[in-house]
Amino acid sequence: MQISYPDWLTPQFVYITLSAVVAVLIWIEGEMLKKTEGKLPKSKFFQISSLLDTVWFFISVIVLYVIDLAPLAIAVPAAYGIYTTFGWVYGTRLLKRRGVPDSPKDLVIPAKYIAYSQSFSLIFFGLCLLVLSSSWLPILQ
Repeated sequence: MQISYPDWLTPQFVYITLSAVVAVLIWIEGEMLKKTEGKLPKSKFFQISSLLDTVWFFISVIVLYVIDLAPLAIAVPAAYGIYTTFGWVYGTRLLKRRGVPDSPKDLVIPAKYIAYSQSFSLIFFGLCLLVLSSSWLPILQ
């Protein structure tokens, strides 16, 4: 028995849709960090979401090589890779200014980094929506 999928349900569609979900998770994480004034929330949701954000970087790199993406869709994994790489550099620089804490419990995520992440999440979500709707828009493929 062979399972058939609708024509629109492609690996590209699945990756871009899940990327949009990751963008929403990044926004939610930022809101959670704001409520705790930058301290890491003691929430299973936050831990899983943060892990997923990190894993999504590696998935995005793999997607660039494994999935045949439309030209516009290539911007999604590329943008996520750039965001993550610059985020690691930016976060490290911000932490060095304050001093690296002895324990993860003492770690406080700087407000500037939270703003960076949430700004990216908004733009990234919009990019995902643009790519998902591009087949219906009069954009050259």
